[in-house]
Amino acid sequence: MKLLSYSATGRCGIACENGGEWLDLSAADGNLPSDIAGLLQNPEWKIRVNAAKAKAKARALDPGDIGYLAPLRGGEKILCVGLNYQDHVKESPYPSPTYPVFFPRFASSLLGHLAPLVRPAISAELDYEGEIAIVIGRKGRHIAQRDALSHVAGYTLFNDGSVRDFQFKAPQWTMGKNFDNTGACGPWFVSADELPAGADGLTLQTRVNGAVVQNSNTSDMIFDVSQLISIASNVMTLKPGDMIVSGTPSGVGFARKPPVFLQPGDICEVSAEGLGVLRNPVIDEVL
Repeated sequence: MKLLSYSATGRCGIACENGGEWLDLSAADGNLPSDIAGLLQNPEWKIRVNAAKAKAKARALDPGDIGYLAPLRGGEKILCVGLNYQDHVKESPYPSPTYPVFFPRFASSLLGHLAPLVRPAISAELDYEGEIAIVIGRKGRHIAQRDALSHVAGYTLFNDGSVRDFQFKAPQWTMGKNFDNTGACGPWFVSADELPAGADGLTLQTRVNGAVVQNSNTSDMIFDVSQLISIASNVMTLKPGDMIVSGTPSGVGFARKPPVFLQPGDICEVSAEGLGVLRNPVIDEVL
């Protein structure tokens, strides 16, 4: 099941992919939330989606007439994971972690597919980080690793746009990871049953202006999906709509010699098998 969140003609909604078309579920069921995080609050969300889908057969959206929203905007938590690919650790100034490096990202930084990543006026060091985000679908605390995948509703792509000079101003990375309009998410949500268990074995790639800058596989993660969920849940209750953004592989701009950062006019794309292509242009902030 693939779901996208959209805006069109003054309203927001959810659509479901069906045979290459996107059916307007919100037009068929006006009680559906426009944010997939909100949809997941209902344990029977798949039943609601299928019921709306059955009513929406003649309500196909034209992708050219909508704006793509970040599919999950209202979840309680966005936990990002740093240094979770060994090749990325090697290009960083840090040792290999023995415990996941978690840091928060806030919903105020999110943007959707095709929306512009904004290079802030106070920095020229906007960098890309292609990642896969785990979407929690079932509440849990102290989740055993063997049970962790049963708490996954699905996955989406993420570009953890990082303002590097601000990221490294302090030991905590939070400020450099939360500039407005730097966290691209989408283009849609894909339910877990459409992907291998734990999203394992997927090719993850980032391109800038068509050139491949990151190319790896999710099987290379240091802490896999089940471990990340279990470890995070020992500290906090994970709830439907929460995201765990699982880390980026090597090839980021700041580690290149010389460093290469995103420039206005660039097109940055993140892709993974089964999850589509998250594409965003880059613009400068206008004060």
